[in-house]
Amino acid sequence: MDEGRVTPTDLLSVGQIAKRTGIAVSALHFYESQGLISAERTSGNQRRFRRHVLRRLSLIQVAKRMGIPLAEVAEVFAALPEDRMPSKRDWDRISRRWRAQLETRRRELERLERELTGCIGCGCVSLNRCRVLNPEDELGREGPGARRLPPLGST
Repeated sequence: MDEGRVTPTDLLSVGQIAKRTGIAVSALHFYESQGLISAERTSGNQRRFRRHVLRRLSLIQVAKRMGIPLAEVAEVFAALPEDRMPSKRDWDRISRRWRAQLETRRRELERLERELTGCIGCGCVSLNRCRVLNPEDELGREGPGARRLPPLGST
């Protein structure tokens, strides 16, 4: 590396990457084990990451904030070359894909909000009649016992 000149292919230690991104070293190792980022090894078997890995890690952090699973991040990364920083074109393609998913989730949340508002307005406490917890008593067909909605974010 030239003195004072930074290039996307500069090699950084795992500690430097962790400091630069704020991501724990253990998380970096996990992302590497999942194939989301890759490192080279020195003759002393130390990990060295190309500087452009910072961009991939930024994309991972954005995806996490948006609730996008790492499995999907891996799918997106599979289409990206390992030897360079993701380009604006790459980012545009990724953001279009994620934007569509976020729009779908936004519509679902709005629908749930409307149902919740209706539920609060009706004051219903009957699981037999409640449209939110048990629409048309569908759960009654599954037999006796408690039935619940899946945890938020599990769908």
